Amino acid sequence: MAELHKNLINGEWVGSDGVENINPSNTAEVVGVYARATAEETKLAIAAAKAAFPAWSRSGILERHAILSKTSQEILARKAELGELLSREEGKTLPEGIGEVTRAAQIFDFFAGEVLRLAGEVLPSVRPGVGVEITREPIGVIGIITPWNFPIAIPSWKIAPALAYGNTVVIKPADLVPGSTWAIVDILVRAGLPKGVLNLVMGKGSVVGQTMLDSKDVNAISFTGSVGTGKRVATASIEVGRKFQLEMGGKNPTVVLDDADLKVAVESVAQSAFFSTGQRCTASSRVIVTEGIHDAFVEALAERTRNLRVGDALDKNTEIGPVVDPSQLKQDTDYIEIGKAEGAKLVAGGERVKTGTEGYFLQPTLFTEATNQMRISREEIFGPVASVIRVKDYEEALATANDTDFGLSAGIVTTSLKYATHFKRNAEAGMVMVNVPTAGVDFHVPFGGRKGSSYGSREQGKYAAEFFTVVKTAYTAAG
Repeated sequence: MAELHKNLINGEWVGSDGVENINPSNTAEVVGVYARATAEETKLAIAAAKAAFPAWSRSGILERHAILSKTSQEILARKAELGELLSREEGKTLPEGIGEVTRAAQIFDFFAGEVLRLAGEVLPSVRPGVGVEITREPIGVIGIITPWNFPIAIPSWKIAPALAYGNTVVIKPADLVPGSTWAIVDILVRAGLPKGVLNLVMGKGSVVGQTMLDSKDVNAISFTGSVGTGKRVATASIEVGRKFQLEMGGKNPTVVLDDADLKVAVESVAQSAFFSTGQRCTASSRVIVTEGIHDAFVEALAERTRNLRVGDALDKNTEIGPVVDPSQLKQDTDYIEIGKAEGAKLVAGGERVKTGTEGYFLQPTLFTEATNQMRISREEIFGPVASVIRVKDYEEALATANDTDFGLSAGIVTTSLKYATHFKRNAEAGMVMVNVPTAGVDFHVPFGGRKGSSYGSREQGKYAAEFFTVVKTAYTAAG
């Protein structure tokens, strides 16, 4: 049996029982064996984080800066190795895996800089002889629960600001992809992080996650995952008066107008809908197309979809890797059957793909003649499945785009400054993309949505301080 990768609790690697991490491109390959924490071990991790908080919250900014900077440098130096690990356990193509690792390095580098930019305000009081100081302070123990689709980037954009602002952390990565988070935690420990400041508890959400939710010593929880689990995080947090941040689902639209550049439109939608196997919360699965360009666009997109190369994530010729696991594959194929039953027209894909290895491969799937009321247009599939909805004009396109319970990302492809400007102002989404894919985001600007997609303050960039700190106002009398 392969070496056991253990949990980190109070600076010690612990655990005696583990499960195999399986490669979705080749189910005969074991990526590694990773420990599963018990409820008792999770409680010990929370206690360790609580005990470490007083010293870490008052640590010098140069110490924190150095640790985060050193972490960034090692991640970047090992991007090929870590990118391969990510692709083997999650199924992203190797270029996507290396790109995500690079993003993680950039995130740690950014927050290393933010440590040196911690700032407040000094204001005069309305009362003579009194001064006012406004500062931000760390919250305490941060519980972090991350999903499987971005196994290095999302843990990084939660861990880095939590530590930068002086909090301590207990993190539970998705059970499907523990390896990438384990690697990040290992790097942070060797970068000099004091014991107890960061604790890793891998395992089932029903055990590890629930123990975190039940603990009054977890002062805040940052969660990314499904809507259903997000609601449970919210309910449990309200019960104990805990701060919480939720990033959940999406049913993101891309609007294609008659005046769009056809090549730009096709590539933008293909990238948004199918790359990373469509397993992105920012993926665009509703393609809303006006009548004048509809037929030409559908023909071109269907051809592009059929020609996408599906295969092993590490194969240099692969454009679309496997679905992450059998459960997600079943969900994807079930929705394909639902789309057919609802009356949408399947024009590309929809079938399993056979390769030289046993894996969870699925052809990218394109429906046309869909309506915005079909289940495939309203429910998040989280796979390489997209539906084209024909509309009359821009006004109908905008109304259709906004007719959803979600509001994470929205895109438009147009050469009209008038429509682009109007869409940016009126699209009911946290992020709006003009002539670029909905799934591409930067690390130094806020990330988050509206409606059922997000709750709480934004992630990433300087806006991360809104969640990971608490504001204090202090008054001082002169003399």
